[in-house]
Amino acid sequence: MNEISLVQMIVSVVLFFVMFFGIGFLLNMLLRVTWMMALIYPVIVMFIIDEVSWLDYIFKPTMAWPALIERFTALQIVDIVILCGGFVGAIVSGITMRVLRAAGYRMF
Repeated sequence: MNEISLVQMIVSVVLFFVMFFGIGFLLNMLLRVTWMMALIYPVIVMFIIDEVSWLDYIFKPTMAWPALIERFTALQIVDIVILCGGFVGAIVSGITMRVLRAAGYRMF
């Protein structure tokens, strides 16, 4: 088992938060869909942790979905905290965009 230090975990959580905040903010500005990143984040997490092709979810669902569930249950608490940091970043980007639009700022 790989052990992760506290510093690595904090840096990873901040990195995921900033990365998904930025991606969500840009998507909100360009597509004008406030909660787009929060809605597609579970799909992104699915692709981060799975080991099967995305086509297998369509053509071999009886093999792919149980494998994904098995990978989800095998996640350690550190992995869950890091992935939750990214989800919080996606949510905060939506909240930030709502606040900016309510304050009268128009993006593109």
